[in-house]
Amino acid sequence: MVRTFIVEADGASRGNPGPASYGALVADAATGEVLVELAEGLGVVTNNVAEYRGLIAGLRAAYALDPEAEVEVRMDSKLAVQQMTGEWQVRHPDIRALAAQARTAFPRAGAVRYTWVPRAENKRADALANLALDDAAAAKAKVAEAEAMIAAFRAAREAREGGGASGGGNGIMAAADAESAAVEEPTAIAKEAQQQPSWTPAPDMGPPTTLLLLRHGATPLTAERRFSGVGDPELSDTGLLQVDAVARRLAARGGVDAIVSSPLQRTVQTAQAAADALGLSVEIDPGFRETDFGLWDGHSFAEVRERWPAEHRAWLASTAVAPPGGESFDDVTVRVLAARDALLERHARRTVLVVSHVTPIKTLIRDALGAPPESLYAMELSAASLSVVTCYSDGRALMRLFNDTAHLTG
Repeated sequence: MVRTFIVEADGASRGNPGPASYGALVADAATGEVLVELAEGLGVVTNNVAEYRGLIAGLRAAYALDPEAEVEVRMDSKLAVQQMTGEWQVRHPDIRALAAQARTAFPRAGAVRYTWVPRAENKRADALANLALDDAAAAKAKVAEAEAMIAAFRAAREAREGGGASGGGNGIMAAADAESAAVEEPTAIAKEAQQQPSWTPAPDMGPPTTLLLLRHGATPLTAERRFSGVGDPELSDTGLLQVDAVARRLAARGGVDAIVSSPLQRTVQTAQAAADALGLSVEIDPGFRETDFGLWDGHSFAEVRERWPAEHRAWLASTAVAPPGGESFDDVTVRVLAARDALLERHARRTVLVVSHVTPIKTLIRDALGAPPESLYAMELSAASLSVVTCYSDGRALMRLFNDTAHLTG
């Protein structure tokens, strides 16, 4: 009977990049028993690097336990899950190298499948990652226990197979050790990250693609601080004045090669004002539309808090939680980043005005900064404001400007 393992993995980085670690465990899917727990400090790296290191460690441990097993990986990193399943491209060179290691960490073809889980369902791996940051001795003890468990599994396997050298545990462990010697350099990624920090673009990458991120002008819902998602209000009189001002600023700036807009009316009106000033057409991309707030659309924050108190608290506590009948910020992230990647392919090395909404724009900025999902709650984005992100061909991105409303005060 083929055994199935569950691998749970996570990374932690206090600073992003900052002091970082990973946590991983291997559990028996049939019994739920945790067989191996791993935790290790990594020096100064990004959270994405730490998450991949946890994935690699978990897969290697599962392979050492039983190379004939099936494996389900569960992670709360949509980046890692989507990249390992091939749904997202791997652009950053550091991550590309780690993804290659992850694909060979459990080398049997078709044996590994990936499942994204909300952060609340990945608490065990998260706790291990934080243990490595807070108590290095305890983390080291976890690794020693894991090695002992792997040795016990190896001995049992050798006993079942009659102690044969060719298919026995020694051969498996030797193969795992050889692979580890070739690719497992605990400080190599940390050193590389320190030598080329995420905020420093690598040389000779050519011109970036520049995204001018413009939030639409005000609508009647804006001043009342009401949820405004896929509902389709027009711009208010104030909003029309705002988009006229930003259009004049963009015309004076020049250098815009293309305009891409969310399909909602308030963004199309804003984009068309800019297009008229710049002599360009508007390309509609539904990937950049606002969050679907479901039953909350059109209600004020106070009304939502009063009518849906439990759901509102849960929504504020986790980007994985959706409003009733709506979509979560995590779902929006997948949609927006896919739209961005497609835009970067269509308009490589050009300057593109992207007319969108609060959540998509903050999502693009959060991703450029490598900030955690919760940072969405800590950004203020004004109506008709401009932000700028530059995207390089190796996957690096820089935020150049955020929430600029100088054109509204002149």
